[in-house]
Amino acid sequence: MLFVVATPIGNLQDISLRALETLRDVDVIAAEDTRQTKKLLDRHNIKTSLISFHQHTRSPKTEQLVAQLVAGKRIALVTDAGTPGIADPGSVLVQAARQAGVKVVPIPGASAVTTLLSAAGISADSFLFLGFLPKKKGRASLWQEMKTVAVPIVLFESPNRVVKTLNEIRAALGEREVIIGRELTKLHEEILRLPVSIAIEQFSQQNPKGEFVIVIS
Repeated sequence: MLFVVATPIGNLQDISLRALETLRDVDVIAAEDTRQTKKLLDRHNIKTSLISFHQHTRSPKTEQLVAQLVAGKRIALVTDAGTPGIADPGSVLVQAARQAGVKVVPIPGASAVTTLLSAAGISADSFLFLGFLPKKKGRASLWQEMKTVAVPIVLFESPNRVVKTLNEIRAALGEREVIIGRELTKLHEEILRLPVSIAIEQFSQQNPKGEFVIVIS
């Protein structure tokens, strides 16, 4: 059985009782970054063994993990933060497990997308999630497509590209209002709602740190 377990996006207390019980009971935990997951396990005194499963190891590890699942092992899949399969390689293992006839059980929890939308103060009955944008190829055409989107657009961005992305938003979509979440649920959490031009000015004067979620209204 494969358990797809959501973990905190920042604050290590943001995890369900069911998720903790699952992480204690499985035979092994497949983690995107074992060092990051170990912090969570140590915080909650969980001794389950860890194995790495990320974009650079997924081909050989997928076969290995599926073989263990078919043999009757119980494995938990976790990402660095949030829900596996959302902007990480977790879906590869889930697909392979399903094809092998393994039961897949989701253990829901934290999501950076819904966390920011809940505090944005905008209607989020529907929205478009882009995840991380392409680094180079396809960015320009993607922004052209976004001109006709009539619902909020949500994306992830790294600190070293956030100013570039904000400039692209203004160039392609005009003076939109953006909601920016930085370091969500962590000690230095910051949630801003402001015109994109002001956001560009503000972050151009800083050395941005932390992971960003951006909502384009």
